[in-house]
Amino acid sequence: MIMRITYTLLWLLVALLAPFASIAQTFSFAFVTDTHIGGNTAAEDLQRTVQDINANDSLRFVVITGDITEFGSDAELAQAKQILDGLNKPWHVIAGNHDANWSESGSNTFRKVFGAETFAFTYNGYLFAGTSSGPNMRMGPGQVPRENMVWLDSVLTNMEDPQMPVIYLNHYPQDSAQNNWYEAIDLVKQRNVQLIMCGHGHANHKYDFEGIPGIMSRSNLRAKDSLGGYNIVTIAHDTASFAVRRPQVQTLPVWAKVALVNHHFDRDKTTYARPSFAVNKKYDQVEVVWTYQDDSDVGAGTATYKNLVIATNTKGEVYALNRKTGRREWLFKTGGKIYSTPAVANGYVVVGSSDNSIYGLKASSGKLAWKTTTQKPVLGSPVIHGKVAYIGGSDGHFRALDLKSGKVKWDFDQVKGFVVTRPLIYQDKVYFGSWGDDFYALDTQTGKLAWKWNNGSANRMFSPAACYPVAVDGHVFIVAPDRYMTSLDAATGQVIWRKKMDDIRVRESMGLSADGALVYVKTMDGELYGVSTAADTMQLDWKAKLQLPYELAPSAIVESRGVVYVPSHSGMASAVDRESGEVLWQHKISNSLMNPVMPSGKNEVVVSTMDGRIACLRYHPEK
Repeated sequence: MIMRITYTLLWLLVALLAPFASIAQTFSFAFVTDTHIGGNTAAEDLQRTVQDINANDSLRFVVITGDITEFGSDAELAQAKQILDGLNKPWHVIAGNHDANWSESGSNTFRKVFGAETFAFTYNGYLFAGTSSGPNMRMGPGQVPRENMVWLDSVLTNMEDPQMPVIYLNHYPQDSAQNNWYEAIDLVKQRNVQLIMCGHGHANHKYDFEGIPGIMSRSNLRAKDSLGGYNIVTIAHDTASFAVRRPQVQTLPVWAKVALVNHHFDRDKTTYARPSFAVNKKYDQVEVVWTYQDDSDVGAGTATYKNLVIATNTKGEVYALNRKTGRREWLFKTGGKIYSTPAVANGYVVVGSSDNSIYGLKASSGKLAWKTTTQKPVLGSPVIHGKVAYIGGSDGHFRALDLKSGKVKWDFDQVKGFVVTRPLIYQDKVYFGSWGDDFYALDTQTGKLAWKWNNGSANRMFSPAACYPVAVDGHVFIVAPDRYMTSLDAATGQVIWRKKMDDIRVRESMGLSADGALVYVKTMDGELYGVSTAADTMQLDWKAKLQLPYELAPSAIVESRGVVYVPSHSGMASAVDRESGEVLWQHKISNSLMNPVMPSGKNEVVVSTMDGRIACLRYHPEK
């Protein structure tokens, strides 16, 4: 009888204390995003938010989910860090597309300034895990870097308690706005994921990401308002509540509540839509000869030397794959991420690295032949002409280097902005654009400025910086994010014609036909046109029977042996017949941005995508 009363009292006590146990787990934190330091009022808006957070003792920590800066510059990142260092409580930050796509450091400075590109920590029984998002150095849909995916997999795999609730943070919504959203979804669903938080859209919004509740927060910018703002998140009683805080003024009523529960996802029993690879069955004439999977991003095109394919990655590696088998033959390690497509000539590989260096390697072995130090990262791709390599950097310099020794033959030090393109050599001049609005023509022998042209825009994001310029018959052609196509006199820089068509939305992806009659341009609507090189205006002389979805990939278009190769931002290569415009074949190797396609022989190409995949494709027309 006494024991029965004791048990009754014990259960009564547990029942009475249960609500208090839940209350003990109640906590609040600040959810800040899209601060865009470098914008007009951004610094003031963030400073006000920092002061407001500091004055609120109930906030335990701060999460900041990307687009910390407007243009990803070193100065903007330093200013953001200086302001955020004023916080009197722990804070955790990840990068967004603005921090990565226009980064003069090749996305290295973010890591150096903030210590990492990812974060993971536990608080009151919850794991918070955040991954950065690009696209790094290339316009396209969002993408979590391959190495971030590897990191996330490791964090989730090595959790001490696999049942611990997980809150996943990324800059982008986890949907088609991000190329590899489904890979992140599949990873977090292996654990007890209960909430996804993001920015990017500059507005408060509720989502359902395949059954996982999602919350997008407003930007910290004031925009057209008198001041900016952020969200205060309160977790209590297995519920996350979101309320906008107008710094130093008021907290608005809760606008969203999310039940935090274990969804017990079973991927074996539940099927969700994933990117389709059905096109590969449609064009079964395409054989995948070999595939190589890197564990970091491959953010540049490939080159070839004899029986080798030369590639680079964002671990800072330059390596050679066997052209027949895809087996790695040699590897050279630099000290920074590489977004520079290597150039090969006379037995040398030349490549830039974000470790403030340009490298010359022996193509047969990967052994270092020479190294030239620069003042900032080198993100531009080299071009080799004769015995000279030409390449631009992020330090305001464009250099001509002796191919054999790496000795600087000349150095043009008046580049505004930073260079990410591959230059063009034409009529004794080297042509290139930069993320500083200007397009340059330098004398190949002396490095002296022949002329420069400015598109007249005050917006750096409209610079003619990412396209590979082409030239024929004394004309240089470029396209830019402002959706204009421009023809310049190669000798003087005078505008021959410059045109924007509302229904032909060109961007950076372009290339020259083998006969020089056409400049190929890919539109944002997924169409491929040929613009006349002889006309005195933007005259469309050819159109392919190709229709891609919405397209942003800036990768160059290449023609070889009568076939036009078109890369996409979703990992698909298209081969188009030059004469008829018919699509010969298409093949999708991933769902990530594709670098320029490299013809490797008759009916054979090497393709690579930003998520670290490289493949050799062979077309069998008789099949």
